[in-house]
Amino acid sequence: MLDWTDRHCRYFHRLLSKETLLYTEMVTTGAIIHGKGDYLAYSEQEHPLALQLGGSDPAALAHCAKLAEQRGYDEINLNVGCPSDRVQNGMFGACLMGQAALVADCIKAMRDAVSIPVTVKTRIGIDDQDSYAFLCDFIDTVSGRGECEMFIIHARKAWLSGLSPKENREVPPLDYPRVYQLKRDFPALTIAINGGVKSLAEAQQHLQHVDGVMMGREAYQNPGILAQVDRELFGSQAAVRNSVEVVEALYPYIERELANGTYLGHITRHILGLFQGIPGARQWRRHLSENAHKAGADVRVVEQALSLVRQPRSEVA
Repeated sequence: MLDWTDRHCRYFHRLLSKETLLYTEMVTTGAIIHGKGDYLAYSEQEHPLALQLGGSDPAALAHCAKLAEQRGYDEINLNVGCPSDRVQNGMFGACLMGQAALVADCIKAMRDAVSIPVTVKTRIGIDDQDSYAFLCDFIDTVSGRGECEMFIIHARKAWLSGLSPKENREVPPLDYPRVYQLKRDFPALTIAINGGVKSLAEAQQHLQHVDGVMMGREAYQNPGILAQVDRELFGSQAAVRNSVEVVEALYPYIERELANGTYLGHITRHILGLFQGIPGARQWRRHLSENAHKAGADVRVVEQALSLVRQPRSEVA
């Protein structure tokens, strides 16, 4: 998720779940090739990790996919679902749904360049091109000509004009049955569903029909939900860390990052929702929000915020 799932967020989420496949925020090929920063940076602890790319030039995508594979990423994902204006102006994201042949060429170029999986995240349609036949034609072209074997389907169409990115995540109605039908019609493909999933119980229901579930906003806003994923969805018998233990496990990372010049607020913005529904959660959020941006803010700010969470540690989950 653009501007959300950065490397600090992913490190934190990995403390909650060992099994979940984490995705980077979308990174454009132009940023990777021409940018001054290291847009492929991540911590080894984040694995398994997929790099989500934005772009429409097969050669540039293949080059970036190769760089990512060399850096150790576990999967490359092409974003064909983001509807924002700046994405459309760069000729990538959801507008590419209208150019299935080009998407297929992009996927094939990346598949020829790397040995790790190359996947597509897309919508069920765009603008008035929202029939099931249109979706099937897109999947058929990209899986056939492009040899793509896995699709993550956001079960909403995207309006390329007239709606903001936020509205595009909420206004177009969800159509889960259409994604279920897609799996029935393309049984050889791996199909994961995305959009509006708010609980692990809902994820379990979807898994009766498709192969995987991607959870975005809910996992970010209520990250504690990830603590149960390994046990509930992957059958892990490992002990579940409670939320206090997760925060304490984050301390060494915070100290390392601060020593390297990272601002505390760049890390703590991702952990604000951890104690949802627990006494002291509001004070936790307020203390971090008011103090993490201050000059010299360090791990003590987080320790002080944690002391405001009043529930006994043995009961925090």
